[in-house]
Amino acid sequence: MPKSSKVVETARPRLAVRKTYKLYIGGRFPRSESGRTFVVDGDNVALASRKDARDAVVAARAAQPGWAGATAYHRGQVLYRVAEMSEARRAEFTALGVPAAEVDAAVDRWVWYAGWSDKIAQVAGAANPVAGPFFNVSAPEPTGVVAVVAPATLLGLVSVIAPAVVTGNTVVVLAADPQIAITLAEVLATSDVPGGVVNILTGRYAETAPWLAAHADVNALDLTGVEHPDLAAELERAAAGTLKRVVRPPGGEIDFTADPGLKPMTSLLETKTVWHPKGY
Repeated sequence: MPKSSKVVETARPRLAVRKTYKLYIGGRFPRSESGRTFVVDGDNVALASRKDARDAVVAARAAQPGWAGATAYHRGQVLYRVAEMSEARRAEFTALGVPAAEVDAAVDRWVWYAGWSDKIAQVAGAANPVAGPFFNVSAPEPTGVVAVVAPATLLGLVSVIAPAVVTGNTVVVLAADPQIAITLAEVLATSDVPGGVVNILTGRYAETAPWLAAHADVNALDLTGVEHPDLAAELERAAAGTLKRVVRPPGGEIDFTADPGLKPMTSLLETKTVWHPKGY
């Protein structure tokens, strides 16, 4: 019988694999087409380009009809799944410096909006009294593709994404904190969210936001995360060329821990009114 040989390993330092935070477009995690990166806390982060922004809009537009056509119940189930997966990855968010209380609040915010998925149409819609033998019904419909300049916190990020997607919109998000945003993207990618419903770009607002504001296939612009009034005004002017709806919160610091109310959802809905003759 041959003698068993022992492999003696010399202790040597291990080179850790450094994570690269890529973009999240169409349900995938591509690098920027420009190949550019920047460093945040020792990690490489993709620096999105105008081409990446256009690709994200294409993905959002392709996904929007199917997402809007899904039942409200289904959208609510998907958002609840996001809450479940966020809870499971709680330690990852806290490792990035997110306070545990904020992670809990973000998970609760997903659950809160999930509960509104099959109720917002009843609250925002109406059966209108009219003269004549007709039914007159006003029903809310999603605006379409929404470009979002997101706040830097996890709770702020969830508070701008959830109301947009629960009402049937798709989003292109410009993320202020890339590590938190792409970790959230990893949650979304494992939570039954169809590819293209949420797209996340990391990099410089000033470079990509004007192109999204002027893009003819973007229907609405959410400026919640814009801190500089001059940039907000520039983006509003760019959006005016294509008659976009612009959501611009009042000045001052926003308390995302407060009850968000219905406005974040209703501000991204359009109302369609239908007449129908009554039967006899």
